Amino acid sequence: MQFEKIIGQKETKEQLVQMVQHNRLSHALLFLGKEGSGALSLAMAFAQYIVCEKVNGKKAALSTPSLFGEASSVCEELSIIKDSCGVCSACIKANQLMHPDIHYSYPVITKKSGEKPISTDFISEWREFFSIHPYGNVYDWLQFIHAENKQGNITAEECNDINRKISLKSFESEYKILIIWMPEYLTKNGNKLLKLIEEPPPNTLFILVAENEGLVLPTILSRTQLVKIPLLTTTEIGVALEIVNGVRIEKAQQIAALSEGNYREALQLLQNVEDDWQLILREWLNMLVKKNLAGQVKWIEDISKQGREKQKQFLKYFTHLLEQAIRLKSIPSLVKNAETANGEQDFALRLNKLCSIPQQEAIINELDKANYYIERNANGKMLFHALSIKLYHIISNNSLILIN
Repeated sequence: MQFEKIIGQKETKEQLVQMVQHNRLSHALLFLGKEGSGALSLAMAFAQYIVCEKVNGKKAALSTPSLFGEASSVCEELSIIKDSCGVCSACIKANQLMHPDIHYSYPVITKKSGEKPISTDFISEWREFFSIHPYGNVYDWLQFIHAENKQGNITAEECNDINRKISLKSFESEYKILIIWMPEYLTKNGNKLLKLIEEPPPNTLFILVAENEGLVLPTILSRTQLVKIPLLTTTEIGVALEIVNGVRIEKAQQIAALSEGNYREALQLLQNVEDDWQLILREWLNMLVKKNLAGQVKWIEDISKQGREKQKQFLKYFTHLLEQAIRLKSIPSLVKNAETANGEQDFALRLNKLCSIPQQEAIINELDKANYYIERNANGKMLFHALSIKLYHIISNNSLILIN
C-alpha cells in the first residue's frame, strides 16, 4: 500500500517520511490510533516505503549509510521521495503482503482442540482480509476467520515464532520489518518479546499498531517510540465517500458527520445510505408534539421492524442533530458559518425552538440509554414506546427528572 492510497493523515505521513530521511527512526514504533483512523494501513504503507527499491536507491545515491541514526551527508536541498514507487518488485510484493522481509502478527484462534496456532497459519486469510477491509477492526477480522464465540489471542507460540523469524537474515531488503496488529492481545505473552524489542538484530524494525494504549503491556510501551494517529476529519471522510464510494456529496457529508472520524463506521453507515433519517425523525417529533397517538403507534411499528443496526444509526443521527443544536445555541456566530447537508442546520435551529439546552441534554441521555438496550437485544416495540413517552414529557412538560 502507498501513502497516497490512505485517506487524510497528511501530517502523519510527512512525519514518517521525515523520520526515515533524517535517520530519526527508533527500532520499535507504536502506531496508536482509534478504530477507523487508518493506523494499520499507515503501518503497511510505511513498511512498503522502507523496502521500496526507489527509496533505497535514492538513499544509497545520497550516501545515507543506515536507517537508524548514523551521520548522513545528504544535502537538505535535494528533493525527498515522499512515497514508495508502487511498481518495483519490492513494492509489488509488499502491496500483496508477500514480501519475505515484512512479517505480520495478529490475533488468531484455535481451530482444533489442543493445537497451538500462530499467525502464519492464517496468512492467506490475512491477505484477503486486508485487501477487502483495510480499515477493519479486530471484530471484523475474527468474524472473517469464523471465530464465532472464540477469543482471539496472540499466543506464546506466536512470540516464539517471532523470535525465530527475526533471528534470520533478511532475504531481499536491507531491513526486516515486523508489524504486530493489536498488541493488546499479547497479554503476558508479550514479555517473551522484551529482549528482542530492546536489543533487536541490526536493521530490524518493529511496528506495533494499537487502538488502546492502556491495554498494551507497560514493559512494551516503554520500549517503543509513540506515533499518534489522529481521527480523520469530517471533510476527509466526506471526500473519500464521494470519490472512492461514489456517494453524492450531500449524503457523504451527512454520513461523515455521524461517523465521528471513524472511516470504518462511515462504511457501515453507507450500507443504509438510502434511509432518510431526517424525514423519519421529523415525523416522530411532529406526532409527539401533536399528541398523535395513532400515528405514534404506526411509527413505532415501522421502526421496530428495522434491524438493530438501523435503529442504532437512527438514534445516533438524532443525537448528532441535538449536539449540533446545542453548539448553535451556545455559539450563535456558528449559525451563519455552518455548512450542513440536507437542511441539518435548519433542523437543528428548529430543535432549539422546540426545547432548551437542558431538555436537549436530557433527550441525549435517553437516546444513549436506548442505544445501550438495543445492543442488548431489547424488544424494539417496548423500547420505542417507552422512549416516546419519555421524550414527550421532556419536551412538553420540561420534565428533567428522567435524566438519571
